Amino acid sequence: MGLEHHRSSENQLEPEAFTQWDKQEWDRNLLPHEYAHSWSGKFRRPARLWTPDYRQPMQGDLLWTYEGQDQFWGAVLAARSGMQGKDTVLGMLAAWAGGFTQQPGRDWRSVEDTGFDPVFASRKPKPYSSLARNEDYYTEGALVWLEIDQILREGTGGKKSIDDFAKAFFGMNPGDYGQIPFEVDEIVTKLNALYPYDWAKLIDTRINQPGQPAPLNGIEKGGYKLVWKEEPNPYMKAAMDFGKGLSLANSVGISLDKEGKVTGTRWDSPAFNAGIVTGTQIMAINGTAYSADDMKKAITAAKGEKGAPLELLVKRGSRFETIKLDYKDGLRYPWLERVAPGKAPTGLDLLLTPKRPGAAVAKKK
Repeated sequence: MGLEHHRSSENQLEPEAFTQWDKQEWDRNLLPHEYAHSWSGKFRRPARLWTPDYRQPMQGDLLWTYEGQDQFWGAVLAARSGMQGKDTVLGMLAAWAGGFTQQPGRDWRSVEDTGFDPVFASRKPKPYSSLARNEDYYTEGALVWLEIDQILREGTGGKKSIDDFAKAFFGMNPGDYGQIPFEVDEIVTKLNALYPYDWAKLIDTRINQPGQPAPLNGIEKGGYKLVWKEEPNPYMKAAMDFGKGLSLANSVGISLDKEGKVTGTRWDSPAFNAGIVTGTQIMAINGTAYSADDMKKAITAAKGEKGAPLELLVKRGSRFETIKLDYKDGLRYPWLERVAPGKAPTGLDLLLTPKRPGAAVAKKK
């Protein structure tokens, strides 16, 4: 768990978070995220999230910059400090971006609107979260801030970046432990002081309007692209290994626990259309008792025009049923792949590089 405070934070990781360095690398992003909250969210606070006392109700707007910007800085500071390796951070960004390419809820619900999710959803399970959306202001907000950074770098020929915005936005009143509320107009003004651009339109389009394409612009301006591979990226592989589950969300459209029980189904996915819903347990694949490895092998074997449909024996409540799942595209996991020519650091490379000259990121033990 992680809980930010103005002058400290309460954080709890797994007991082996530092002793099993490689195994737990995927999860250590929590620490820079909560650390940065002292500035992003506490010192600089959305105006209607600031109240004089506990009797006054808060309004949870601008969470794309309270949590979203902080999610962005958590990833950046994790890579710069060596808390997480660059490949893991790139995998984390890929997981966020890839998920949004598969999310039908984007058609009707904006990022800003997901900021009201904590009020009525209270982080309780949803039957089809891909259609309802969740607290996406965290990760989509982070990808919007990535785009802002890359526009600054591109527009100024590398002379300005998100670091300059951070100095202007967070570097106020040194030594003051009060709070400085903000509105979106201040963000626009401070960005325009660095590089004149229609920031208001960009923010309104990305944050307030539903039906937007997946937020890939920052990745692409940063010299990378989203690609799909049959093997999970380092971040997703470590997360699945730790949780002992299997994510097939971007292929057949389900996530499974270690026993083969469906923990989530993507709306309008092949699995959804075959009637496989949350709570269903896959008992056997093509006549063989369920295992994660056999599930992956079966999906791979079914790939292409000559592949046969998967035959799944499923249990839903006390009822058993055989379902044929006609899916031909194989395993799909998101990765970020560099596409910029040459060997010079790209904008995304520079963003994730330590700021102190000569600094070396922590080496794996």
